[in-house]
Amino acid sequence: MSHNAAPDLGPATALTCRECGQSYDLGPRYACELCFGPLEVSYDHTGVTRERIESGPRNIWRYRGLLPVPSNVVDSPNTEPGFTRLVRADNLSESLGLRSLWVKDDSGNPTHSFKDRVVAVALAAARELGFKVLACPSTGNLANAVAAAAARAGIRSAVFVPSDLERQKIITTAVYGGTFVTVDGNYDDVNRLASELAGEQEDWAFVNVNVRPYYAEGSKTIGYEIAEQLGWRLPEQIVIPIASGSQLTKIDKAFQEFIKLGLVEDRPYKIFGAQATGCSPVSAAFKAGHDVVQPVKPSTIAKSLAIGNPADGPYVLDAVRRTGGAVEDVSDEEVVDSIGLLARTEGIFGETAGGVTLGVLRKLLSAGVLDPDAETVFINSGDGLKTLDAVAPVAQPSANIAPTLEAFRKAGLA
Repeated sequence: MSHNAAPDLGPATALTCRECGQSYDLGPRYACELCFGPLEVSYDHTGVTRERIESGPRNIWRYRGLLPVPSNVVDSPNTEPGFTRLVRADNLSESLGLRSLWVKDDSGNPTHSFKDRVVAVALAAARELGFKVLACPSTGNLANAVAAAAARAGIRSAVFVPSDLERQKIITTAVYGGTFVTVDGNYDDVNRLASELAGEQEDWAFVNVNVRPYYAEGSKTIGYEIAEQLGWRLPEQIVIPIASGSQLTKIDKAFQEFIKLGLVEDRPYKIFGAQATGCSPVSAAFKAGHDVVQPVKPSTIAKSLAIGNPADGPYVLDAVRRTGGAVEDVSDEEVVDSIGLLARTEGIFGETAGGVTLGVLRKLLSAGVLDPDAETVFINSGDGLKTLDAVAPVAQPSANIAPTLEAFRKAGLA
């Protein structure tokens, strides 16, 4: 496969090892050759101003001067994700006893989850690097996003998911018509298979494997948008779901970049991580005071967070501890209860990951770990229509009646 010798990836200048600091030319690599640490994109962010950002399109490409994508990325067909709503959740904050609460509702993306952001960045970088097929292992949302983005871009997709995935996510991936394979095993099994395939299929860009450094940067756009939508300032507290942990670390990176560039005031913020108890290796490590995250076998209704061996786990612990935050986990029952609470109070139907995040927010608040007087944001990363099975037993009609006034009166619903 012929990769572009000097790819145009905008402000990106190199790939740098997060462990030993070794630097590499931009290209399709994701692990350090010296210490096998993960590689991260380094930048020259000159000329980024609030005015330049505000004059950009109302999607993630307004931040293209901060992302590893070609400068003409807006001209290639893509799903144009981002700039989702930041909802002021006054009803919910009142019911919880919080002074100021916002929901960053990423269910408004093209395939109804935040994964559209990371895939758009991965696709732009992959095409510039000479790849021909967009591929991924996935717990569902990423499968939707990759299949849709590839269809829109007019290239082939190849997607691999656990065979016990929610039916809604299987249908909403298959509909885009790419190569779609269900695998008998959990996500970690699927991910291992994808890593082996990435070494064999040279033209395939596995978004979260061989082009992972670029893909992961897409999550920064959530942090950028929150700061911009709050009027160019950072929230005091933010609660973020943890699957691989990448979203949390990249939102932190976004806040740090905005501070460094003088786009927001440098003030303290606390980051809190949310996991489901049935897959909570980072929460367990945080509570035990460990730096190493021990892999677990996932068992939770929050399948989009069911990654038993999270790649960014140690970096999540670093970010949370550095900012004075915490990592907590909640049971499946608490997840379902929180999905219902968010829907009843704010009219937002979050998927199970959103229930995990709100559930953890409630738990931390009642434990006195979250400050009720601090401005707080939490992420709803996907749409409840993707995880209907989780709430089906509790989301039922108030009554079933005959089509008569008398029947309505008898039901006592007036």
